[in-house]
Amino acid sequence: MAEQNVLVFLPVLPSGELVGSAAGLLGAAAQLGTPVGVLVAGAGQGQAAAQAAGELGAAKVYLTENDDAPTTLTAPALEAVAAAWEATDPEAVLVPNDIDGRDIAARLAVRTSSAVAADAVGVHRDAEGVVAEHSVYGSAFTTESAPTHGALIITLREGAVEARAEAAQPEVITLDAAQPKSAAAVITGFAENVEASSRPDLRSAKIVVSGGRGLGSKEGFGLAEQLADALGAGLGASRAAVDAGYAPYSLQVGQTGVSVAPDLYIALGISGAVQHQAGMQTAKTIVAINKDPEAPIFDIADFGIVGDAFEVVPQLIETIKAKAQ
Repeated sequence: MAEQNVLVFLPVLPSGELVGSAAGLLGAAAQLGTPVGVLVAGAGQGQAAAQAAGELGAAKVYLTENDDAPTTLTAPALEAVAAAWEATDPEAVLVPNDIDGRDIAARLAVRTSSAVAADAVGVHRDAEGVVAEHSVYGSAFTTESAPTHGALIITLREGAVEARAEAAQPEVITLDAAQPKSAAAVITGFAENVEASSRPDLRSAKIVVSGGRGLGSKEGFGLAEQLADALGAGLGASRAAVDAGYAPYSLQVGQTGVSVAPDLYIALGISGAVQHQAGMQTAKTIVAINKDPEAPIFDIADFGIVGDAFEVVPQLIETIKAKAQ
């Protein structure tokens, strides 16, 4: 069977860099066919972004470049993906599973009469075509979805796909910036919020340490921070810890927060409500430390320690530091 085109929308940050999910999106596309990137960049930023996409595996890049694109929400990206769709007749389209990505996927599906597979955690092929994999019902089940006809539009959860595509020298094709067919909101001001941190981004971190209400206080939550720093891990929190003021909402892992899929997830003082499990159960290995032997987190943990985190974790940190020397 001839290789099929798989369109991949790759958001470009105001700085001109690709978003962190780009490698996973292109890696997933390479499992299905030929990765074809779609970029919407500010004037003068497109070529560098296109080359970056090639380094991550895009064999071809469709590029729209203008000053208004980064400040107009969704509409320019939708027009670019739709134009690339017409040019390539793709078998599938991959977009990030974020606010903009889900918006683009929904609008594109209506425009092309196509199916959407939302919040996929993996992709593969079977004898009939493209299949999306999902983690559902609080990650209690893994399911699959596929279209009965036409291309499948997939929103992919960041960090869920480990596969990476081989670097390529992309063919870059410039798309004329089409006038959006519908009204679009416009960003009238932009200020970069720079936070100094040595920790990796929570969504893409390979190791995540999360603290819960069992840590007792904002000061007690510092124990999770210390372990995260010792491991070079991302830092997360349960909703209960966030509601109690131990950590900011940006660190919340769960159904109403961030979904993560790291190689290692360490839960400190987290009971493991189903809403929390929905955001982390796809982790490759889960380690739980909790004083309550009946805590639901132990039902999904690969390794569990029934004990006081304030007794266990300092010993763990000392062991990690000793091995690092």
